[in-house]
Amino acid sequence: MKLPRRRFLHLAVGAASLPGPGRIAWAQSYPSRPIHLILGYAPGNAPDIVARIMGQWLSERLGRQVVIENRPGAGSNIGTEAVVRAAPDGYTLLYATTANATNATLYGKLNFDFIRDIAPIAGVIRVPNLVSVNPSLPIKTIPELIAYAKANPAKLNYGAANGGTVQLSAELFKMMTGVDIVHVPYTNQMQAATDLLAGQMQVSFDVMPTTIGYARSGKLRALGVTTATRSPAQPEVPAVGEFVPGYEASSWHGFGAPKNTPAAIVDRLNSEINAALSDPKLQARLADLGGTPLPGSPADFAKFIAAETEKWAKVVAFSGAKAD
Repeated sequence: MKLPRRRFLHLAVGAASLPGPGRIAWAQSYPSRPIHLILGYAPGNAPDIVARIMGQWLSERLGRQVVIENRPGAGSNIGTEAVVRAAPDGYTLLYATTANATNATLYGKLNFDFIRDIAPIAGVIRVPNLVSVNPSLPIKTIPELIAYAKANPAKLNYGAANGGTVQLSAELFKMMTGVDIVHVPYTNQMQAATDLLAGQMQVSFDVMPTTIGYARSGKLRALGVTTATRSPAQPEVPAVGEFVPGYEASSWHGFGAPKNTPAAIVDRLNSEINAALSDPKLQARLADLGGTPLPGSPADFAKFIAAETEKWAKVVAFSGAKAD
């Protein structure tokens, strides 16, 4: 019996996608050469620090070098697009961050759709931002910050890149408390931290890896962490949500791959990443940066990304935040 051509092609494509012996063997031999992990940030930033920790772990576990490639620009979109356009063979991966969720709304036109074009592999870490102030201010708690800001509208300022997670964390705080704290745009978040230390900025909502050392040394005064619960890195610092019910903002990291990357490779990488997150030594290193592991399956990570994209779209709309 002859099959209609369209039906034949449909069945042929379906058969080609089945995990036959050759495909299984190919996945089992993965990786056979170095893996390139694309990161949309410059060296030294918080995602770069954690990506290198994870890259070293994977290099040792997989027996192949994981090469970190920093491709900063356009709010990490340049690096993301490079992975979207890469071959779906598991040798080009994306180190994804919160920016991938926020950029869907911040940028009116992208050459890709993150949720559609990137296959989630695994979450890595969730890092609170640290609300801190220059010690010259007479503010020691989140309630005092709110009261001071309401008594002195537009007198306090914070530095953050336009449209970045630091700005959106601050704007969520403003949205939920009704305070008027002025955003000062920075192209370099490290420079914002430097100016905060010098007293040119008064308040910070920066990621914890950037400011935790200054808070521990007393150069900054920590008021609260932005995750729903306290951070193991500074358990004495309350969560902002203890005073502003429902407030939660954090930076997260994870791994992604070009869509259509074989499921066997995605599952292999997911297994290795989750093994890393359960290792006590690596957990300690992440905790020292203020982060908590974000384990789970590829499907878990996909649901998490979708929820984050929806959440931050509302904050972008409220604040009118614009990308650089």
